[in-house]
Amino acid sequence: MSSRKRPLVVLTRKLPDPVETRMRELFDARLNEDDRILSQPELVAAVGEAQVLVPTVRDRIDAAVIAQAGPNLKLIANYGNGVDNVDVAAAAARGITVTNTPNVLTEDTADMTMALIMAVPRRLAEGANILHTQGKWAGWSPTWMLGRRLGGKRLGIVGMGRIGTAVARRAKAFGLSIHYHNRKHVSAAVEDELEATYWESLDQMLARMDIISVNCPSTPATFHLLSARRLALMQPTAYLVNTARGDIVDETALIGMIQDGKLAGAGLDVFEQEPVVNPKLVKLANKGKVVLLPHMASATIESRIDMGEKVIINIRAFLDGHRPPDRVLPNRV
Repeated sequence: MSSRKRPLVVLTRKLPDPVETRMRELFDARLNEDDRILSQPELVAAVGEAQVLVPTVRDRIDAAVIAQAGPNLKLIANYGNGVDNVDVAAAAARGITVTNTPNVLTEDTADMTMALIMAVPRRLAEGANILHTQGKWAGWSPTWMLGRRLGGKRLGIVGMGRIGTAVARRAKAFGLSIHYHNRKHVSAAVEDELEATYWESLDQMLARMDIISVNCPSTPATFHLLSARRLALMQPTAYLVNTARGDIVDETALIGMIQDGKLAGAGLDVFEQEPVVNPKLVKLANKGKVVLLPHMASATIESRIDMGEKVIINIRAFLDGHRPPDRVLPNRV
């Protein structure tokens, strides 16, 4: 057996077994067998001794933590598509490279987004809950549990990147009319394929849609992008679906509008104070006004393994002296 000293790679959470096994084969991988969320002092200790840190979206690797990094820490290989949990600028200032795992969650997240787009107007969770809690119902009725038809409705997508485009393809198959707001137009070929309408003004799009799907990344520029003012532009019969990040939507304003009947409902997989869910949202869910999921849009075995493989590729490329394929620069965050 080789006596060559292998780099210390610290994993902050438990990852799928195939990923952890491969990490143990390649590196001196320190695992989190209990899948316990590390405290701030434990994160500081990890960055103080690791050569590579593998955090997740739940780990806040802010400037204060990075300031405690030891001289050996050269790479933060984030296990996640976004890097809003890492202060990329602070890492760069310390000469620490940051990577992420893009392009592996697209289809799974789009699937779950489409599920919420269907579930909210058609009252799927509300109907299922009746059987779960009562075990019976009065029987078919012409006027009971009436929802809204999807076909012919306008879907407005906020953020037409890979996930937004994948959502649009699914929605078009269900007969929805595709509209989108983005920093720029998608390609003409994609617009033609989806028969999509581009809106330079988010305000104008919000005022005309039946369903809004939030699919943009979380950045300082998108914090409360859907503010109280913008939510008030939506029609009272409209629905909002968010599978991106909770802080893109002013959650307090959203709750108030649904409570007051100024929005028809919402489907949420993400929340502003995760993992805490606002009790008012839970009450609305119990009344059938919203559908709530525990941040599971990308939760498939395949995607989690793919993410881990991306992390390993980034680590190996970096340790071999090459630029990691998924390096994140401060000006791209």
